[in-house]
Amino acid sequence: MATPTISVSTLNGRHHKAALTFYLIIVVAHWAEHVVQAIQVYAWGWPMAEARGVLGIPFPWLVTSEWMHYGYALIMLIGLILLRKGFTGLSRTWWNISLGIQVWHHLEHLLLLLQKIIGVNLAGRPVPTSILQLVWPRMELHLFYNALVFVPMVVAMLLHRRASEHSAGATCTCAVSHH
Repeated sequence: MATPTISVSTLNGRHHKAALTFYLIIVVAHWAEHVVQAIQVYAWGWPMAEARGVLGIPFPWLVTSEWMHYGYALIMLIGLILLRKGFTGLSRTWWNISLGIQVWHHLEHLLLLLQKIIGVNLAGRPVPTSILQLVWPRMELHLFYNALVFVPMVVAMLLHRRASEHSAGATCTCAVSHH
């Protein structure tokens, strides 16, 4: 019995809706972690060291793991690249905006990870520091980055669901039918 394989073309065709849904769940879960952490700090008055989001409470090492943060940034980047071919027209433009922002976000996380690995931090800081973190605190910066990636991605997905965004004969299952 042959094992079914999913190619990039099927991810962007008949499996596009399922792939986008799975990807969106990952993105929303991560973004929610950042939102919860901000609520813990600003609404509940928790000290930054204790504000670790939802998963960071039982697993505190997640918050301080540069590998975990980099891995997520890489997954985001790979997802945006792999699912890009399924978008056309205006939805592709919005998806590309999200992808461009994520490229920068990924590079910032790569810089943080490299500092952690080599043990030398940017600008002599006591902890790994990204470029924009030189002027903006890390928690707020990464909440902002995730929002900047998320908003155009959602706009792209909403536009993509319109039947007018799909070419005749397209195999993508994302279009909402108005029958």
